[in-house]
Amino acid sequence: MDVSAGVVVTDVATRGRADELAGLRRRMAAMSGRPDQRVVEVRDQAVGVLPMPESLSEVLPHNGIPRGTVARLDGARSVLVAMIAAVTRAGGQVGIVGLPRLSLLSAAEMGADLSRIATIPEPGPDPVEVAAVLLDGMDLVILDLASDGEGTRPRGETVAPSRARVVMGRVRKQSSVLLVTGGTWPGAQLAVEARVLTYRHSPHLPGRSASRAAGLDSARSGYGRIGGMRLQVTVSGRGRRSESTEVELRAVGHGPDRTVEMVAATSVSPVLAVAN
Repeated sequence: MDVSAGVVVTDVATRGRADELAGLRRRMAAMSGRPDQRVVEVRDQAVGVLPMPESLSEVLPHNGIPRGTVARLDGARSVLVAMIAAVTRAGGQVGIVGLPRLSLLSAAEMGADLSRIATIPEPGPDPVEVAAVLLDGMDLVILDLASDGEGTRPRGETVAPSRARVVMGRVRKQSSVLLVTGGTWPGAQLAVEARVLTYRHSPHLPGRSASRAAGLDSARSGYGRIGGMRLQVTVSGRGRRSESTEVELRAVGHGPDRTVEMVAATSVSPVLAVAN
């Protein structure tokens, strides 16, 4: 298996649970270059807020997500990728449980440090247990509760309240952040919802002159490349009112030089509306 795009942990369902979790801890320790330690070396935990994309700072508590928080994220996956990029750029470690189709290339285009990401795309029948182990050494743990593709877990799983409380206690103790997608987590302190509003065409398409020579109309429906999008991000939580902001994802360049940034939305909207 090629692990050049990050640290990939697999085969979590093929051995005894004790051996699996012990092996997972060893791999986490190896990420920090200290294989004799149980966990990776995390970012300075004296910093009480996990950094998030600057364009979201106005709607997030204390301009980020407070450590010790369980948050829920619904909607556009681009916001999740931007969060991963922001945490790893700041020197944090991120663990991803599930989400086998999440694009690490997209994270790299947003500036993520892939060496600080551990992915477990197939966590087996108990992803919550795997996420709880990762909390020992990760600043941000992303837990997907949607179907694992094999029918062993239903889509949109709801974690039992008693178990949720135990894991939330672990989140507080480890000063980590648990971000849940694809399901329901009782008692989550923060909820983030991202909705795509509009898309933008890329103004420069590779090979455009050749396409014109072939008689193709780059403006016709179904032809072209998406160069960005506008999203509405709404944040709510216990003891705070719901707040929304609009952000834009902008792609610059092509191929290996392509980068993507998330910025506060400008007054001019993209031209391709999303039908709801």
